[in-house]
Amino acid sequence: MKNFAQLIKALDSTNKTNIKVNALTHYFNAANTRDKVWTIAILSHRRPPRPVNTTLLREWASELAHIPLWLFEESYHIVGDLAETIALVMPSSKTSTDKSLTQFLEEMIALKKKDDEAKKQYLHENWKVLDYYERFVFTKLITGGFRIGVSQKLMTRALSKATKIDEDILAYKLMGNWDPNSISFQELILEENESDYLSKPYPFYLAYAVENEVEELGNVKDWSVEHKWDGIRAQVIVRNKEVFVWSRGEELVTDKYPEFHAFINTVPNGTVLDGEILPYPNGQIGTFNDLQTRIGRKTVSKNLLEKVPVILKAYDLLEWKGKDIRKQPFIKRRKLLDRLFEKVNSLRVTESLHLSETLQFSSWQEVAQERNRSREVQSEGLMLKRKDSPYLVGRKKGDWWKWKVDPLTVDAVLTYAMRGHGRRSNLFTDYTFALWSEREDGEKELVTFAKAYSGLTDAEFRQVDNWIKKNTLERFGPVRSVTPHHVFEIAFEGIALSKRHKSGVATRFPRILRWRQDKKIEEANTLDDLKKMIR
Repeated sequence: MKNFAQLIKALDSTNKTNIKVNALTHYFNAANTRDKVWTIAILSHRRPPRPVNTTLLREWASELAHIPLWLFEESYHIVGDLAETIALVMPSSKTSTDKSLTQFLEEMIALKKKDDEAKKQYLHENWKVLDYYERFVFTKLITGGFRIGVSQKLMTRALSKATKIDEDILAYKLMGNWDPNSISFQELILEENESDYLSKPYPFYLAYAVENEVEELGNVKDWSVEHKWDGIRAQVIVRNKEVFVWSRGEELVTDKYPEFHAFINTVPNGTVLDGEILPYPNGQIGTFNDLQTRIGRKTVSKNLLEKVPVILKAYDLLEWKGKDIRKQPFIKRRKLLDRLFEKVNSLRVTESLHLSETLQFSSWQEVAQERNRSREVQSEGLMLKRKDSPYLVGRKKGDWWKWKVDPLTVDAVLTYAMRGHGRRSNLFTDYTFALWSEREDGEKELVTFAKAYSGLTDAEFRQVDNWIKKNTLERFGPVRSVTPHHVFEIAFEGIALSKRHKSGVATRFPRILRWRQDKKIEEANTLDDLKKMIR
């Protein structure tokens, strides 16, 4: 545990990629094999389930620190991170522990089944003997919220340096549904085992947003254009008469989308499709809000399957007849995909496989015109793919670009605020916004519709924070209601009707576009203005 805590300290203390890679490489060279597996799991978001809820953690931490709970809560709201707060309020310890990271994690897994008194005793015993950073890491593992500035790609790079295994091969090995509690480092990283690859997807290739004028990409005829669909990026795999569905977040979601089981009888073995899972109610592409009714469900009822069926909008073919074809040019992979779709479509066994149409244009102006009609076809914009591009790993610049439509915007009034997190934990930077609505008596009122916490400069956040502290109306725990005074332009990607929101509307990816200091609150938009944007 001591070595792992020192690793986290080193990673947390720098923004320089090379220093982080070197720290990880050194750790992988020195750690025992079980700790290596658990470290890989933690850094690739495979953490054990949380054994203690945060309410009990706060109560037990304040008790051991000999401070009232209200003072702990106030400290937590200032610090902005529960594990860091607990590490700070505990008395300093001159002792330590020789237990490994693996030992701690095995204890935490066993702890979940114990009663509250046993959990409390375990936490108190360990909080007392760990130093500040060990206590911080220990509590992070307990809460399950282990997030540090290290991507899986960066971790894979370090692991490659330590093992001399190619990064792409490691990225492929780490995909899938492996269990850190039962797999060894030898099995996970060092061994080659063909049966392990039956269900495994390929690492996803991701696009960058267009940064400059689109004309700078060169000859438009070198590019294939298609719509950027707003769903769940997924790979659907058919191997050995079995089907596997993987989300981009490396989650095996086969059971959540039974529509794709029909692919077993229509799609040849040794096929991997890359595409977007989209809702398809009433025979047309729905909204992401429709898809959310399917996300996170442990079981999908027959009624929900009928109400919100899904399709795979396929746009790439990564494996064909059991052969990895990612290095072939995009245009060649698409021709194979087109022929596959024609064959599947002719069998009329499944209606869940659709093809993302590739479009060809003679000028970038024509491409721009197609982008302008994106919302008419329920897309977010366009994908631009160089025709001769291979399918790479991770986010790479040059061959794939996403050119999203301009966001929808409204002018809204700031009504509530909370403190931020991390370096902004001492500032009110998480805001709730409202729009005007007319009551039955004809009077106007502000109705909240969205929350946002990004889009302002540091100087603007400090200025708004200072105003909030002087213009608070009420406090509700960490939340403050403020005098309606400031107008902000809020941007968002999509919009849909929603019964779960007071406004009756759900916005997708809301963010602050700019602070409209030139506008009075009476000039802010209305809920009716917002609802008119729904297509």
